[in-house]
Amino acid sequence: MAGMMYLLIAVIAEVVGTTALKSSNGFSNLFPSIIVVVSYVLSFFLLGMSLKTIPLGIGYALWSGIGTALTIIIGVVVWKEAMSLASVLGVLLILSGVVILNMNKVGIG
Repeated sequence: MAGMMYLLIAVIAEVVGTTALKSSNGFSNLFPSIIVVVSYVLSFFLLGMSLKTIPLGIGYALWSGIGTALTIIIGVVVWKEAMSLASVLGVLLILSGVVILNMNKVGIG
C-alpha cells in the first residue's frame, strides 16, 4: 500500500514538473525552472521508493501512463491546447492500459 502512495505522489510531482516546464519558457524563467527541477527530483525519488514493492514494469507503466494522461488534460484545460479525435483516442488507450495493468496486479484477468 505504501508503494502505491509513493507512486501516486510521484505521478503528481511529475505532472507538476511537466506543467511548470511549459511555464519555464525553455528554462528562461527562474521560478518555474526551480519547480521543474524540484518536482522531477521528488518524482524520481518517490518512483524509486515505490519500486521497492511494485514490479518495475507495472510501476513505470502506471507512472508514465497516468502522468501522460493528466498532462494532456492539463494542457487542454490550463493551456487551451487543442485536442483532436486521435488525441482523445490515445488518452483513452493509455487509461485502458493502466486499468488492465491494475487488474492484472490484483489478480483479475
